[in-house]
Amino acid sequence: MRIPRILALVAGLLIPAMALAHGPSRQKVTLTTEVAAAPAEVWAVIGNFQDMGWHPAIFSTTGEGGNEIDATRQLVLGEDGGPTIDELLYKYDDAKMTYSYRIDQVDVAVLPVTNYSSHLTVKPLDGGGSQIEWRGAFYRGDPLNDPPPELNDEAALAAVTAVYQAGLDALTERFGAAQ
Repeated sequence: MRIPRILALVAGLLIPAMALAHGPSRQKVTLTTEVAAAPAEVWAVIGNFQDMGWHPAIFSTTGEGGNEIDATRQLVLGEDGGPTIDELLYKYDDAKMTYSYRIDQVDVAVLPVTNYSSHLTVKPLDGGGSQIEWRGAFYRGDPLNDPPPELNDEAALAAVTAVYQAGLDALTERFGAAQ
């Protein structure tokens, strides 16, 4: 009788500890906006991986490879050579108006994420206009079990959401909201 109780006690102590030891979980953000412009008009602005000038946080974009797989770009976030984000294009479909990229290098103080990948897509709306979808998946900036607040899941989610929202708001302002 004593051994089953001891085993139950050990299992009761180990199972919660094992659950905590698995590390961070992948976070996801998906935001959309609907604009009055035709998909081709929107894609002409956002479909060039080498030019992210439509986003208000981006001061300049440089890169190599155009819209070909493994093309690279570096986003400069401020004047005078501010912080940068290095990205790599890994899927591009002009006909479907979508591309996927990942961050190769970013200081977590700038964007508190690791293993970040993202997808940007333009779709037609019934009755005219376009839907722009921006979605991403990533891990928080600090993969350890007790990250500081500025590198935890909430900080990562808030930062990516803010980046996406600012970009989508700029596109809505540029093209007008869909009716």
